[in-house]
Amino acid sequence: MPQLRRIAGFVDVSILRRNADSGVEFLVMTRWRSMAAIREFAGDDLVTAVVPPEVRAMMIEYDKAVRHYDIVE
Repeated sequence: MPQLRRIAGFVDVSILRRNADSGVEFLVMTRWRSMAAIREFAGDDLVTAVVPPEVRAMMIEYDKAVRHYDIVE
């Protein structure tokens, strides 16, 4: 997560956790100022999840695609 803080346009990250039948489930939510900032982090493919190999190795499964939402205030 520290590398995210170096990206212009990164706002913050929240990690939610819950117990599930298969183990522990995590939901990672990042907030960004713009899609351009997300593109700087993820590259041109804005749908494929960016999960480092060392993190993938710890998981049973993970969502390979991400969803983008606008915050409603």
